[in-house]
Amino acid sequence: MEYLIFWGAMILVLGFVALQGFLSNRRDKKRFEKKLYESFGKRPDKEYKVERFLRIPGYYENHREPGQIDDITWNDLSMDQVFMRLNYTISSSGEEVLYYLLRTPNRAQEELQYFDTLANYFGEHQEQRVAFQKIMGNLGNTGKFSLYDYLEYLHSLGSRSNLKDTIVNLLYLPAVVLMFFRLPAGLAAIAVLMVYNITTYLGIKREIEPYITSLAYITRLLAAAEKTAELKLPVCERDNERLRQDRKALAKSQRGSFWVFSKTGNTTGGSPLDILLDYVRMAFHVDLIFFNRMLREIGLHGEEIDRLITSLGYLESAVSTAMYRASLEAEDAGWCRPSFRGSRLEAEQLYHPLIEKPVKNSIFAVRGVLLTGSNASGKSTFLKTVAIGALLAQTLYTVTADAYAAPQYRIYSSMSLRDDLESGESYYMVEIKALKRILDAAAQESDRPVLCFVDEVLRGTNTVERIAAGTQILLSLAGADILCFAATHDIELTELLAGQYDNYHFEEEIREGDILFPYTLQKGKAGSRNAIRLLEIMGYEPSIIERAQQQAENFLQQGIWKLS
Repeated sequence: MEYLIFWGAMILVLGFVALQGFLSNRRDKKRFEKKLYESFGKRPDKEYKVERFLRIPGYYENHREPGQIDDITWNDLSMDQVFMRLNYTISSSGEEVLYYLLRTPNRAQEELQYFDTLANYFGEHQEQRVAFQKIMGNLGNTGKFSLYDYLEYLHSLGSRSNLKDTIVNLLYLPAVVLMFFRLPAGLAAIAVLMVYNITTYLGIKREIEPYITSLAYITRLLAAAEKTAELKLPVCERDNERLRQDRKALAKSQRGSFWVFSKTGNTTGGSPLDILLDYVRMAFHVDLIFFNRMLREIGLHGEEIDRLITSLGYLESAVSTAMYRASLEAEDAGWCRPSFRGSRLEAEQLYHPLIEKPVKNSIFAVRGVLLTGSNASGKSTFLKTVAIGALLAQTLYTVTADAYAAPQYRIYSSMSLRDDLESGESYYMVEIKALKRILDAAAQESDRPVLCFVDEVLRGTNTVERIAAGTQILLSLAGADILCFAATHDIELTELLAGQYDNYHFEEEIREGDILFPYTLQKGKAGSRNAIRLLEIMGYEPSIIERAQQQAENFLQQGIWKLS
């Protein structure tokens, strides 16, 4: 009776624990689903640590191709921050593919329109969007390592033989037979085999533990592909077919995956069944045997795995774009689909996606644009605004503007440069190299013109040589297959380049001893000179202000600098 009571109590406790786990898991799923619905139309609230940005470019680094955005342009435009603003992905596949798309503006117009169709569908069908996001939530993230780091780990492990484990397991058969004739001897033989397997198991398991994590993600990837195809989203039929085909090619790799890890992808479990299975694994090396088989099969299907990552990540990038568009609409900021036509850039009410309550500006650029104005007036921000607008148009088919029409460009910039301390290169050397790469790109034959952005050309050298060399460089950036937006403080360039560039400017306003920046783009060159006046507003000594003004006037009249 005591034993019955004990085992009855144990069963009740285990049942209660299992029930609590089930209910807790269901509550977590409900909360997650609720969050997915509520996040639509809101800004993303993700946290980004340094190691996260080390792995996000993984897919991009393994899919390099001509025409992608280079590091100089990416950093000039603060595209990491733009990426964070529009990243609503949940899985590593989605996050890494979205990053790749943003760095790949050379996609065909038909592909961009298909991507727009997907984003539009997910934006209008909330239940289907959430159903797909739940699948990607189960796929999850890979932590501080990229998907392709894991694949490389598996590749570096090489092929592994099951011969030794198979021989040891076969020896259990004569040991069991021996038990029927000589029980002690048979039990002793089984014990020896178990001790040997358990002893060798722990060392091998520690060696392959990181690789089991890689296999677990691939298993979840296959499950996500299967469930996504089962949704039968009508707009995704092309992707559904790809998912089914690649999933089928990898089906053999999943035989026995149950022994390698639990359904959640963990390498060890906490339930009584998982504990029992752990003992079976140690005694018979069954998980090691299936691990080697899975490793061999996956090694044969690297292309299919890459396509699965691509297809799922592509769909989730479309979801992320739909949610980004909805957040712009919720903030009444607005967005538009681009029109790729003509030979000029037209943008109406264009604004920077990272600025809250931005000032919108319109631009109609038939030829190069030269911007003048004081510091902090808005020149650099406007250059970045146009560049990001063109980039988002050619990657996510989404522009933060009321209307946008332009050709598809190869996009380059030379803006936020700095000295290269590691190579010992000065700012000027870094700058002329950055400009040279744009000139080289413009010289290459392509069906897409170059769109480039230059902020303060040759600021790293003296005034005379800066104006002379800067004029010639900007003239070279004013060809038929190149559109250049340049900002400068050198008012002389507006006259020298008047035949090749249209002049625009930003102008500050001084009211009641204070300075205001309306950030409104105006035609023509800057007409005000307020740099010295700003010294007065900031409280500089009157004698400094007076001597500086006199010195400037003398130079304008005589063309010679003198101490006043």
